[in-house]
Amino acid sequence: MNNYCGWIDDKSTITFSASELEQKPLTPPIIKSDDQPFTVDTVTWNDTTATIILKEILPMNQAITLTWNEWHAPVYPRGVVRTDWFEQKFDASTVTLGASYTKAKTTFTIWAPTATKLILVLQNKQYLMSRNDNGVWETTIESDCHLFRYYYLVTVNGEEHKLNDPYAKGLTANSAEGVVLELSQTNPSGFLSVTYPHVKRADAIIYELHVRDATSSSHSGVTHRGKYLGLTERDTTSLAGYSTGLSYIRELGCTHVQLLPLQDFARVDELNPDTGYNWGYDPLFFFTPEGSYASDANDSIARIKECKQMIQALHEEGLSVILDVVFNHVYQYETSVFEKLVPGYYFRYHSNGEMSNATGTGNDLATERIMVQKFILDCVDYWLTEYQIDGFRFDLMGIIDTETMQKIKSRVAHEKRPILLLGEGWELATPLPSERKSTISQSHQLPGISFFNDQFRDRLKGNLFDAKSLGYVNGNGHYFERMAQLVAGSSQARFGDVMYTDPVQSVNYVECHDNHTLWDRLLLTNPEATEQERKRMHELATGLTLISQGIPFIHAGQEFYRTKQGDENSYLSGDAINQLDWERRGQADTSVQWVRKLIQLRKQFKLFRLDSTVEIEHRLHMIMTPAPVLGFMLAGDDEDLVALVNPTKDVVNVDMPALGLWEKLISNCSGGISPVSCLLEPNTQLASYELAIFIKRRL
Repeated sequence: MNNYCGWIDDKSTITFSASELEQKPLTPPIIKSDDQPFTVDTVTWNDTTATIILKEILPMNQAITLTWNEWHAPVYPRGVVRTDWFEQKFDASTVTLGASYTKAKTTFTIWAPTATKLILVLQNKQYLMSRNDNGVWETTIESDCHLFRYYYLVTVNGEEHKLNDPYAKGLTANSAEGVVLELSQTNPSGFLSVTYPHVKRADAIIYELHVRDATSSSHSGVTHRGKYLGLTERDTTSLAGYSTGLSYIRELGCTHVQLLPLQDFARVDELNPDTGYNWGYDPLFFFTPEGSYASDANDSIARIKECKQMIQALHEEGLSVILDVVFNHVYQYETSVFEKLVPGYYFRYHSNGEMSNATGTGNDLATERIMVQKFILDCVDYWLTEYQIDGFRFDLMGIIDTETMQKIKSRVAHEKRPILLLGEGWELATPLPSERKSTISQSHQLPGISFFNDQFRDRLKGNLFDAKSLGYVNGNGHYFERMAQLVAGSSQARFGDVMYTDPVQSVNYVECHDNHTLWDRLLLTNPEATEQERKRMHELATGLTLISQGIPFIHAGQEFYRTKQGDENSYLSGDAINQLDWERRGQADTSVQWVRKLIQLRKQFKLFRLDSTVEIEHRLHMIMTPAPVLGFMLAGDDEDLVALVNPTKDVVNVDMPALGLWEKLISNCSGGISPVSCLLEPNTQLASYELAIFIKRRL
């Protein structure tokens, strides 16, 4: 019988499997904690479960035993940790958690309300911790603990576990132990005095980049390949003499670099990083940068200082930095510090007691719970202040509750610089009411937060989940009737159903780290097309991304037809598949210059960056064109702009919306050179798969 136990599923309720008893006892059970008996109120039975309700509230941090005739078993907290009573009783949302360092002392605090014992192990010496009423354990060491290694021994549900501090700011290699740090020693010279970019939300142009991919190629010309420091090196070039790395990104002209997750993650041996690879969506410790990107994973300061050096270098080049954060799941819940500290609390469960797995990773974080929400808010605050991050991209944001996202928005509003918030607002089957999920359908609850626009993606290139599906640019103008809404920020009622009340909530994209690159998809969807035709289709998709209302988002290398050799999910596929091909960048320089020029035009003309539905309604007008040619005019105070897009193989004639001198600013069929030509006639001719922009200036 020693293998069995009772479970506390409410503050005064114990349940256990009825099959553990050979027959129903006639006498009431005896329940004790440290020889203190509890009074049984009722006992009920069904075919599988016996439920005992007590008159007293059970303690969460004491050893409890249940005796029933000859049957003896321990009693442990289970469902009670997900009750409202538990939330209120053990609310420690105002407590500072983690290792709080000064030269004179360090205070260690950790939240574990169901633990019966907690020991701090600091430099291999043990210190017994004391517990507060709100479930926080604490001890203070009167010493300078800088660079001291530490971990905890926690006793929960009758078992002792070794675990790191979930708030650890420093780690040894491969997350073996936490490290206490005087964080001021991790700041590069001038880190806090750099003049940071101040890019308004409507002006953002995002470039998604993986730290390792950026410089891991032997053709990158970078010394610290695949490392944080690789993105600090300036004036690097490929063998052919084309710019690479940091200098290339600056020259391209995007305003924000969005870094794939760089908080400590699993699957890569930090001491032998070449033996593994990961995008970073397997989070372990959220307050510490990944060690495999550091020059020395054994040096706890190096990973932090070098990460800051990278951020500083990007800032010095006028680039804002967005951090991709994974607050929807952990790598493996069974081995996570969350589950070891407070079993059953940090993760979301269905009403039948089964763990939710809407993320597809085996677990969903219960962001709506007070102490999970606190953890997320503390983490956001830390990266804002300690690392000077300029924005956050929330992976699977639809898992996160709206209240948490609203609180994040309120927090970042206190910063002097604009902080960009965006995420994946997909509707997923996690046990949270739809109106509480941070999904696209709830965007009206989340003003100031932007969402990846999957309709923009799928209407332009075809349904993501159908490898043969065609879209506007590769399907002879398929979905033509949807294009007006998409170029208008998906926010105009005059063009049909709206997705957003604010056009800047729309993050427009056709490619990201997930799924096939656009080039690889076109090889699948349009095998009969020539390479030149596929390049033109590709340019239409990228071009429409950059001239539509909303926030444009480009995947690194998209501008030079990035390929992953057909790999649809390259999250573990290694450098050969994932590295940026700097030779290809040189070979596709014409496309690179086309994208650079489009970015310049977007920055030059605010008409491409309208930040309200009223302004778009006033200034954006669709042009009568022969379907499926797309045409729209942006009416400015000093000039009018016209964009024309021909998604067919045919040469077509299009009437201009007004008489006058129209200057063709750019065309993907003219090598990105500007101006291309001037037009006095009332109509113009578009080549196959051409995107052209015209301007008529007012005298």
